Amino acid sequence: MARITLIFAFLMVVLGEAGYLDGQLHKTALIPVWFGVALGLFGFLAIRAKTEKGRMTLMAHQREHRAAGISGGAARRFAAMFLATAHGHSPDMIALASKVTMAVLMGIYVALCVQSFIAVRRARQA
Repeated sequence: MARITLIFAFLMVVLGEAGYLDGQLHKTALIPVWFGVALGLFGFLAIRAKTEKGRMTLMAHQREHRAAGISGGAARRFAAMFLATAHGHSPDMIALASKVTMAVLMGIYVALCVQSFIAVRRARQA
């Protein structure tokens, strides 16, 4: 799971950089980069962990970052889009695409983490 974490970390960094360079150079476009850096750090440390318990501890810390990224981020982003539309402003389509992409990527990542967690539990019980 740590290698998959590194893949998603890389995708988040690419998404943030693309949004920053394609948009109007707003610093908030770099938010996915920070999630990617956090995921990448924990993924790298999990790979380097010397014990299985150390690896599990590092992977557990990642869950907190994923939960924050999905619940807080996606809800606020979609609410901001609807609020802007209600006030007669058209939302920035690059920002909207970045937000939706981040929510989808993080959703897929969480689904993969849940599958991994279930597989580990089943393996321990068998």
